Amino acid sequence: MAQVIIFKNKNLGNVCVCYPTGDISIDEVLTKDCPKEAIVIDENLLPQGDNSYFFDAWELNGDEISVNLNKAKEITKDRLRVERKPQLEALDVQMLRNFSNQEMLVEIEAKKQILRDATKQVDTMTTIEELKAASLPVLE
Repeated sequence: MAQVIIFKNKNLGNVCVCYPTGDISIDEVLTKDCPKEAIVIDENLLPQGDNSYFFDAWELNGDEISVNLNKAKEITKDRLRVERKPQLEALDVQMLRNFSNQEMLVEIEAKKQILRDATKQVDTMTTIEELKAASLPVLE
């Protein structure tokens, strides 16, 4: 079973995982390259599957790593914002092309608002699985 070194980055507050190459012993890596608080754990104790998607939401408590749901929500919101950006830009172009058609402008603005509101769904989610599955609404 492979072992890794984990520690909390004091400057950024996130969890760091060090995968020794095997060129020197894990104890040497721990002493030479890691802070005093670093610990050695079995790699299978790291969050797996969907939880690894939220690496930046990992928190170290003693020798256990967990996923902070609030941080995972922010990561999900950021992902949705990136995904919606090209759609909002395309709608901006449609608005310019239909500048004199008030009815069309209202319809386009409604679509833009639906996209803007897409991140609100994340606030009510309670599991990592829900956050991973969060998506933008399909606009017609």
